[in-house]
Amino acid sequence: MTVTFFGNKDTPKEIEPTLRSTLIDLIENKNATVFYVGNNGSFDTMVRCQLENLSQTYPITYSVVLAYLPGKKNEYDDYKNTIFPEGIEAVPKRFAISWRNKWMLSQSDIVVTYVAHNFGGAWRFKTLAEREGKPIIELSRIISFYK
Repeated sequence: MTVTFFGNKDTPKEIEPTLRSTLIDLIENKNATVFYVGNNGSFDTMVRCQLENLSQTYPITYSVVLAYLPGKKNEYDDYKNTIFPEGIEAVPKRFAISWRNKWMLSQSDIVVTYVAHNFGGAWRFKTLAEREGKPIIELSRIISFYK
């Protein structure tokens, strides 16, 4: 099973334990083995950190899906396992993140989101995932349930 992620760039750090337990559940109970994550904002950073940590224990692979070619030689040195989807190099820069997100969505079997408001890119791609009938785990709802 392939999992992809969409979340607000200003996602609070408090969701990290819920994110981790969700990832473990997906790996242990849903046979999730492939993960695609972007590189824009705090949600993506939390996901990457958790996937890197979990890859030491579980037989999973994850890829940081880039929207742009690196401008400097060491621009993405902090990211392991980067991929650049074929065809994105022809996309105008202002559409690259949306194109990348559509590519990630098309590869996924399930989507994990943290969307705290009904506007912006994360909300847009969560809505698109819903329209496409993708199963969605909404971390913002899990968090609010326990408050």
